[in-house]
Amino acid sequence: MCFQGPEKNGPFDITGDIARAWLVLPKNPNGRPNSDVIRPRMNGLDLVRRSRDLWIIDFGPTRTEDQAAHYEHPFTHVRVNVRPLRARNRDASRRERWWLFGRTGGDVRNALEGLDRYIATPEVGKHRVFVWLPFIALPDKKLIVIARSDDTTFGLLHSRIHECWSLRTGGWHGAGNDPRYTPTTTFETFPFPEGLTPDIPAAQYADDPRAKAIAAAARELDRLRNNWLNPPEWVRREPEVVPGYQDRLIPVDEKAEKELKKRTLTHLYNERPRWLANAHRALDEAVAAAYGWSADLSEDELLAKLLALNLERAGK
Repeated sequence: MCFQGPEKNGPFDITGDIARAWLVLPKNPNGRPNSDVIRPRMNGLDLVRRSRDLWIIDFGPTRTEDQAAHYEHPFTHVRVNVRPLRARNRDASRRERWWLFGRTGGDVRNALEGLDRYIATPEVGKHRVFVWLPFIALPDKKLIVIARSDDTTFGLLHSRIHECWSLRTGGWHGAGNDPRYTPTTTFETFPFPEGLTPDIPAAQYADDPRAKAIAAAARELDRLRNNWLNPPEWVRREPEVVPGYQDRLIPVDEKAEKELKKRTLTHLYNERPRWLANAHRALDEAVAAAYGWSADLSEDELLAKLLALNLERAGK
């Protein structure tokens, strides 16, 4: 359920202006549009700051060179900008399959198939924040992706209980100041509440009162955050140039654009206003109740209970 994003190993990135120019071109000789291989690209900075409107050429994990060549403009860009760099790569596969990402991420692509959205968090970050990304967005290798689309899982991950566990199990980056989140040591070891574990389809616990309470609190947290990040008075929604992509959020004027630059998740969690603390407290209470625990447990008490659950399940 939890993966690192694909690793591109080359300048596959393009600007939003170039992407939109290519998206409205006539269909290629194979009868297919460029939207087959052009996607918005998201990394940790786009999550915790503002989206930089970067896009990427993505020929997927299996297209042959001849198949990729049918997409004329994207293929030419990759041939000119990526191929010369890949020709010097020590990895034979990356030299020979220069039009594909170095690590194509077939595992995460398969896991996300059929979902309209997924959960993502930066691998390294001062604050452990989780956000929803649309299926069409391609995650960078520095994003950790959780292949779930239900609000209950989102709420469980964004709870204080999970944060305590992740800070102790994920390790630290660089000089030891920045906590990391890893699929193996953090996500896979975390003991979710019984009956709400990620191996169970969300539809199976949709009527569970615990799941409903967590989902409601998670939706409210997400709603409040989005309203703060993009006040409707400061942005207008504009459909992308072709269907299939998320609407763009455009500042209504220069003043709004200047103010929006300050509206980031990093700034929000640094300040942690009362409404945000209240929303997280409501979520924490719902998650603690799902375990049958008090919401006022100390960090050490939470970790002791989580470790006991982890060992119990490992023993089984």
